Amino acid sequence: MTKKTTGKTKRRGRPRKKEEKQQSKEKITFIPKIITIPDKPLLFDKWEWEGVEITDQGLEAYISLKPSFLPHSGGRHEHKRFAKSKMNIVERLINRIMRTETNTGKKSKTINIVQSTFEIIHQKTRQNPIQILIKAIENAAPREETTRISYGGIIYHQAVDVAPLRRIDISIANITEGAMKTSKNSVKSIEECLADELIAAAQNNAQKSLAIKKKEEKERIALSAR
Repeated sequence: MTKKTTGKTKRRGRPRKKEEKQQSKEKITFIPKIITIPDKPLLFDKWEWEGVEITDQGLEAYISLKPSFLPHSGGRHEHKRFAKSKMNIVERLINRIMRTETNTGKKSKTINIVQSTFEIIHQKTRQNPIQILIKAIENAAPREETTRISYGGIIYHQAVDVAPLRRIDISIANITEGAMKTSKNSVKSIEECLADELIAAAQNNAQKSLAIKKKEEKERIALSAR
């Protein structure tokens, strides 16, 4: 015996309510989020580039203060001669910190170190940390050094002027070296040591700044070799 089937079939489950049907028919609209970008970029969204002064005229053409949110050029000037003079001065400091045992190749880590250092500088001095960095580089840049000259089998030292681009390189190298040395032998972190080194170099304090000590030593040796 077979059951007769009718054309109508019963729906299983409870029927939808009218409200659920209306909600399913409504279209979901997404409201786009509007992001406003300021006309003047701030370093780390905090520090202004405007108003920063370079008092040393010899270094003015080689210190780049191009405004940017994040100092990272991605090696854009790597294969061009003397193109690092167009690189942002904060990025040059970051790249120099990377050339150490613990921070080699860690760009994001060194950016965080410099950002925390600038926070500490602002808390201690209540000034723009970019201006403190520029002043420290100017004070720690040597004007004279010695070179080796051989004449008739005799080698002696001769005092020479330092090129502006080399002055900046030596200054940044001595500042980062002083911060790394003090951080190894103290309880302070690298951020605190770098902030103290920059503040002492900006104040031209030879007792607290290793970069100022090395600069004065180079110039003293060059003075005796004139």
